[in-house]
Amino acid sequence: MHFKKKTLSSGVRVVMVPMPQSLTTTVLVLTETGSKYEEKRINGISHFLEHLCFKGTEKRPGAKAISEELDGLGASYNAFTSHEYTGYYAKTESSLFEKALDVVSDIYLQPTFPKEEIEKERGVIIGEIEMYEDNPQREVWDLFTDVLYGNQPAGWNVAGTRESVARIQRKDIASYHKKHYVAEATIIVVAGKYNEENALQSIQKAFSRVSESRKHGKKKTTESQKKPAILLKHKKTSQTHLVLGFRSYGVNHPANQSLDVLAAVLGGGMSSRLFSRIRDEMGAGYYVGASNEELTDHGYFSIYTGVKNDRVVEVLRAILDEVRRVRDGAVSDTELTKVKNYLIGNLFSGLETSNSLAMFYGIAEATGMPLKTPEERAEKIRKTRAHDIMRVAGDILKNNRMNLALIGPFKDKKNFTDVLSL
Repeated sequence: MHFKKKTLSSGVRVVMVPMPQSLTTTVLVLTETGSKYEEKRINGISHFLEHLCFKGTEKRPGAKAISEELDGLGASYNAFTSHEYTGYYAKTESSLFEKALDVVSDIYLQPTFPKEEIEKERGVIIGEIEMYEDNPQREVWDLFTDVLYGNQPAGWNVAGTRESVARIQRKDIASYHKKHYVAEATIIVVAGKYNEENALQSIQKAFSRVSESRKHGKKKTTESQKKPAILLKHKKTSQTHLVLGFRSYGVNHPANQSLDVLAAVLGGGMSSRLFSRIRDEMGAGYYVGASNEELTDHGYFSIYTGVKNDRVVEVLRAILDEVRRVRDGAVSDTELTKVKNYLIGNLFSGLETSNSLAMFYGIAEATGMPLKTPEERAEKIRKTRAHDIMRVAGDILKNNRMNLALIGPFKDKKNFTDVLSL
């Protein structure tokens, strides 16, 4: 599967991913801004702005005009905000691609931010924050980034807090949009069935009004740690949810591929070491997994699970035992082959639709990752060897990189302090 990347004279980057047999086409527009670009006073403004882009434009006054037009195209559409980027997309029948592009470009470039909609959406977003707080399996990840990075943008909640969302005013939103939704920060991905020449002309026309002001950057994430750290939130829950993680690497570190394989050895699928130990052998919890998250200037390797409240210490000991085993002993050829096949199979099966491919290329471009085809990614996985895994495990699986976030009916983190040692 091939792709083409082109930078327009304005600075907008365009990535085109042809799928000649596809019945759909997806247009995804990303801007390189998210909560890591914010100030503490207006934490959550990237996410607030994303919501408001659907509330009306100069051409389409009101949220209903936007949703009715997209629904009338039979589109699947949405938006999302992360620490690093914000995205807007629509997937339609291929013949309707240009109409979808017109809507998505309009909400991206020309939102009007009606005052009455700001107040309505303020309440909606605070409700969203409260919804996350009612879901400890979701909320524990906010605690985890907090224990890793503390009071700096990488440690703040993408949605903000009740207090910061209440402070954000229309002038803040308009100023933030003007500052960050600029050509140099904008990425457009088209994936699916399309005519390349026509599609490129349509993109150039749709984004002819994009601001060419300079792109604003973000503060570099700082990291400092000497011993294991714990952040505990007391809540009366039926089970305890936890994330045990280790500081790893930024997006372009050469060892990330080995970390992805290491994560699959520990927590990829129902035959992984942690699933077999925690669920099948101990019967201590329903879900368990591991992953490696790569961001522009930092990263983290995490193990996550939800377990019976009275077995948390026991489970933590078991997790750390498996971590030691994989750090200190080579993975067998049989296990390594199984894990590679698992990763490659999941990679390919997850990229069968136009929207999934658009996300694959768009997020890579937005985070500064070299663009590679799925086949090229798979080849890197195939080349990973057991000694690569041991080397990277020995580098990151250390006490001075270890962090634990936990939500459950506990008030004293001393219960877990003695356990956290490799």
